[in-house]
Amino acid sequence: MSEAPESRWPVWYGPLALVMGLLFGIVGGGIAVAVLPHSVHGGDLSATATDVATVIQDLGFVAAAVILAARVAPVRPSQFGLVRPRSLWRAVVLVPAALVLVFLLAELWFAAVHSSGEEKQLVKQIGGNSGTVGVLAASALVCVVAPICEETLFRGFIFRTLANWRGAWPAAIATGILFGLVHGVSAPAVDLVPLALLGVVLCWVYQATGSIYTGMVVHMANNALAFGSLENWGAGRVVALMAGALAIGTLVLGAVSLASDRWTPATG
Repeated sequence: MSEAPESRWPVWYGPLALVMGLLFGIVGGGIAVAVLPHSVHGGDLSATATDVATVIQDLGFVAAAVILAARVAPVRPSQFGLVRPRSLWRAVVLVPAALVLVFLLAELWFAAVHSSGEEKQLVKQIGGNSGTVGVLAASALVCVVAPICEETLFRGFIFRTLANWRGAWPAAIATGILFGLVHGVSAPAVDLVPLALLGVVLCWVYQATGSIYTGMVVHMANNALAFGSLENWGAGRVVALMAGALAIGTLVLGAVSLASDRWTPATG
């Protein structure tokens, strides 16, 4: 199977993909909210409407990256870093190391600005406190859908386009800033710096392992820890959430790989 050379992606494709993804989310989310029953209560979106709109937004990110990549050459999962890590041992070591680094950077920031940085309002908006179904939906959204889709766009596409232009570290910083800014709609302003730092760390993990899968694992685990903390869960439930997210994520990515192999024309 041949790979389309990602080095041919123009540098401006990265920012354009972000804008396209946001537009897809706005239009698609608006349509979904319009057709969903009881989607607005007291001027606010219901948890179901918020979840649907967020999923559409995340899928819009992936669609934008794929559409632009397809303009250069046939799309392959490997173009977005969906390959095995160059070193499994390195990947295993980097996952906990990255999580610890993200935690320390966030704690230093919050201590400096005297804030807890807890996104309790976001958890409420996506149904995190509205019963079992709401918690399950919010968990899937935060710990599976968002990490897979965001890593595909930000690390798999934007980071690679920028890295081909100015190198890995400038690209990581720029990608991290964009990653933080795009969360400005849902996250408190004080959280944007830690989110940007998370974005930089995820670029580093991808660059070090050669696989976006490693970053997805870090992203899923980080979101599971944050979600469990906001829900005041014990360690057992957080670990179960992590395990469930990784299991579902593996199934989803496995299905994507199988579908890609099925629809990829044979080359000789």
